[in-house]
Amino acid sequence: MTALLDIEGLTKAYPGVVANDDVSFSIQPGEVHALLGENGAGKSTLVKMIYGLVKPDRGAMRLGGAPYAPAEPRAARGAGVAMVFQHFSLFEALNVAENIALGMENPPKPRDLAARIREVSETYGLPLDPFRLVGDLSAGERQRVEIIRCLLQDPKLLIMDEPTSVLTPQEVEILFHTLRKLSAEGTAILYISHKLEEIRVLCDAATILRLGKKVGECTPRDVSAAHMAELMVGKTLSVPARDDHEPDEVLLEVRGLSVAPASPFGTPLRDVRFEVRAGEVLGIGGVAGNGQDELLAVLSGETPVVADAVTLEGKPVGALGPNERRALGLLCAPEERLGHAAAPDMSLTENALLTGRLRQGLDRRGFVDWGKTRGFAERVIDRFDVRTPGPGVAARALSGGNLQKFVIGREILQDPTVLVVNQPTWGVDASAAAAIRQALLDLAQNGAAVIVISQDLDELVEISDRFCALNEGRLSEPRPARGLGMEEIGLMLGGAHGMHEAAQ
Repeated sequence: MTALLDIEGLTKAYPGVVANDDVSFSIQPGEVHALLGENGAGKSTLVKMIYGLVKPDRGAMRLGGAPYAPAEPRAARGAGVAMVFQHFSLFEALNVAENIALGMENPPKPRDLAARIREVSETYGLPLDPFRLVGDLSAGERQRVEIIRCLLQDPKLLIMDEPTSVLTPQEVEILFHTLRKLSAEGTAILYISHKLEEIRVLCDAATILRLGKKVGECTPRDVSAAHMAELMVGKTLSVPARDDHEPDEVLLEVRGLSVAPASPFGTPLRDVRFEVRAGEVLGIGGVAGNGQDELLAVLSGETPVVADAVTLEGKPVGALGPNERRALGLLCAPEERLGHAAAPDMSLTENALLTGRLRQGLDRRGFVDWGKTRGFAERVIDRFDVRTPGPGVAARALSGGNLQKFVIGREILQDPTVLVVNQPTWGVDASAAAAIRQALLDLAQNGAAVIVISQDLDELVEISDRFCALNEGRLSEPRPARGLGMEEIGLMLGGAHGMHEAAQ
């Protein structure tokens, strides 16, 4: 069989780094092909070359046996290559059909497009109402918009980057059913994910990159997830572990928290109440857009509330701002790395100063102690294996996974009493994710209370003592994480049961 896509010796270098070094592999028609590698391995650069966003320095590609060198994404789409990005490119104030039309070269009349959207979405098990506002859609429904936009192009090759990071287990099953249907019809799929068990279930073949080079290939269903992870990082991975212990006194308590959203498309919090104890990891699961950002903003102090709605070690802190809460030991790491957790154009040293000034004593008499600040940044870099030339590098120059390690490490090394993290291992490879999870467990082991807000359910089950689900701004009753099955968790994420009576 002639390969659909042949990649031969693709090489791309940037100042100081070779992103892809002589990479070669093939994708067959109808094949679901995984592209694996840790952060900085070169996956993003490679798919950008396939999609016409980046021009290779050397090497060649052939699509359907013919030379293929797209100068821009429009040329790639014209040749039959479509891509669903990890970060959605949708306008919330427009409806589904209007968003899809914006991504088409020659969109049909609105009535015809709406009919086509309904037809294609129902054919592939991803039903969509073309006239619903995108701002009113769940994260899973927004992903459907992106997928349907691609399918309307009748692609030969569909590239998917971390497609299940915002989906419930039930939505993952629906997506996999759709991808298998596409595969059976002859559409090839290039699938990027850090969720290796999903790779084993879905993919026919895998190519593994490490430091820009192809280091192996395998048939995922014939090997273990641990084997693939070890190929990616070049070493045996340790599994996060903790000692069994009884949680101690309550450190953080939230009572009767109801907050209106800051934006028209936000989610109001509705009578949220919970407590977290010293030595405990409380996992909060939920599909994106169900109130996670609003909850973190309240806990961090970015959204002030009634003083006694949030108490820290018995003291009311709801009306305090972020700096006052940090001084008392309540630290937070938000989901959005660039722009929220870190200032993109500031150096890592400067970003270390932004949240570490008070607890690390990085200023004296109103002047920044740059030597001490640089030392703090270097400790974070060393302790969390942040791949960077040094603390003077701008935050935006780091890969997403390495910046995530820096952001989480910066907060952990400040010895918090309570740490709240949102999506701590989002976009992070298996090795780095294991290290971050172990650091969170160690922090709890040393007496801190840790709240982990995440869409990665495997992560929450692995490290949480208790689990609760956030759905449309309501929080379910926390339950012991040990023994919870994915089907049960999926029902909790959908709001099926277990919510506080006052919130119903």
